[in-house]
Amino acid sequence: MAIQMFIILLAGLLLSIPIAVSLGLATIYPGIMNPHFAGSIQFVIRNMVSALDSTPILAIPMFILSGDIMTKGKISEKLFNFFAYFVGNKTAGMPIAAIITALFYGAISGSGVATTAAVGGMAIPFLVSLGYDKVYCAALVATAGGLGVIIPPSIPFVTYGVVTGVSIGSLFIAGIFPGILIGLSLMVYAYIYAKRNGEDKEKILYKFNSLRAKGFITVFKESFWALLAPVIILGGIYSGIVTPTEAAVISVFYSILVCLFVYKTLSAKNIMDILIGTVKSYSPIVVLLSLAIVFGRILALLQAPVALRDFIVMNFAGNRFLFLLVLNIILLILGMFMDVGPVIAILAPMLLPSATAIGINPIHLGVIMVVNLAIGMVTPPFGVNLFVASPLVKEEVMKIGTKAIPFIISFAIALFLITYIPAISLILLHQ
Repeated sequence: MAIQMFIILLAGLLLSIPIAVSLGLATIYPGIMNPHFAGSIQFVIRNMVSALDSTPILAIPMFILSGDIMTKGKISEKLFNFFAYFVGNKTAGMPIAAIITALFYGAISGSGVATTAAVGGMAIPFLVSLGYDKVYCAALVATAGGLGVIIPPSIPFVTYGVVTGVSIGSLFIAGIFPGILIGLSLMVYAYIYAKRNGEDKEKILYKFNSLRAKGFITVFKESFWALLAPVIILGGIYSGIVTPTEAAVISVFYSILVCLFVYKTLSAKNIMDILIGTVKSYSPIVVLLSLAIVFGRILALLQAPVALRDFIVMNFAGNRFLFLLVLNIILLILGMFMDVGPVIAILAPMLLPSATAIGINPIHLGVIMVVNLAIGMVTPPFGVNLFVASPLVKEEVMKIGTKAIPFIISFAIALFLITYIPAISLILLHQ
C-alpha cells in the first residue's frame, strides 16, 4: 500500500497535477481502499488540522514575513556595500561580495527564493554595470541564493525539526559551517571565472574608490543595523535566551523597526501590503506542509518506516558510504522537481529510523537533506531560484541554468565533503 501511495504521488507530478492534489489523493488512498484502515478520510482531515497545532511551525511564516520585509526594505544593498568595501578591488571581488551578501542575507530571511530576489535585484544590475555578463551574474546570484536555506535561520531546518522532533536550534547551529563551506566553494569558481574571462578593472576601481571615499565609518553606520540582524537572531538561539520561534517573531519586529524608522525604506502602507503578500504566499505552503505531515503519519500506520529501516539495515549496515551516495542521488533528483518543504516533510520521518539504525546522526541527516535540496533549487530545468533570477535579466531559464552548472558542481563538491565528514556539521554542537 505504501508503494502504491508513492506511485500515485509520482504519477500526479508527472501529469502536472498540482502537488497538493497529488499528495491529497495519495494520502486518502489507503482509507478508500480499506474502510477498516485506521487512516480513514476523517483521520486525514483531523490530522491536517492537528499537524499545524505546533509552536515550532509558527517560525515558518514569521521568517517568511521577516524575509519579505527585509527584501522590500532593500537591506541587501547595505550588506553588499559593506562587504564590497573590503574585497571590491580584488580579483572577482564584486561577485564575491555578492556571494557573501547572500550568505548574510540568508541569515536574515531563511529562504532561498527571498535571498535570490533581494540580492539579485540589487547585485545583478550593479555587476552588469561593471562589465560582467548578465547571464553569469544571474547564475551566480541564483546559486548563491541556495545558501538561504542552509545558513540559519533556515525554513527547511524548521520543517525537518517539526516532522522529526530533532532540535531546531541544534539544526540551525549545524548549518553554519556547511553554509560557509558552500559559500567558499562558490567564491573559488567566481575567482576562476574572473581569471579566465578577465574583468573591467577601470570600471571596478571607479566604483570601489567611490565606495571607499565614503569612509569606513559611514559605510559601517549605514550597514550596522543590517549586520546586527543575524547576530540577534542566531545569538539569541545559540545562547538559549529565545527559542527559534521566538527568534522568528523578534526578527519580524526588528525588520519592521529598522526598515520603517532607521532606514526609512518602507511606509506603514508598505508593511500592510507585505503582510497581505506573506499570507498569500504562505497559504499554499501551509496546505502542503499539513498534507505532507499526514502523508507521513499514514505511512507510519502502514509500518513503512519500519520496513524501510529493516531493508536498509539488511543491505547497507556495513556500507554507510554507499547508503549516503544513494540517498544523495535520490534527493538531488527529487530536489529538481519538488519544493524543499514537501520533500523533507514526506521523506525525513521515513529516512530517520533507517539512518540512525546504521549510525548516522539525525542532525547530520537533516543537513545532508537540506543541502541536497538546495542544489535542486538551482538545477535546471525546474530550479525555482533560476525562475526568480530569469526575469531580473530577461533571459531564458535554461540559459541561466547552463551558465550555473560550474557553480552547481562547486556546490556538489561541498556537499560531498559535508556528507562524508560529519564534523563539518556537528563540530559546533560538541563544543
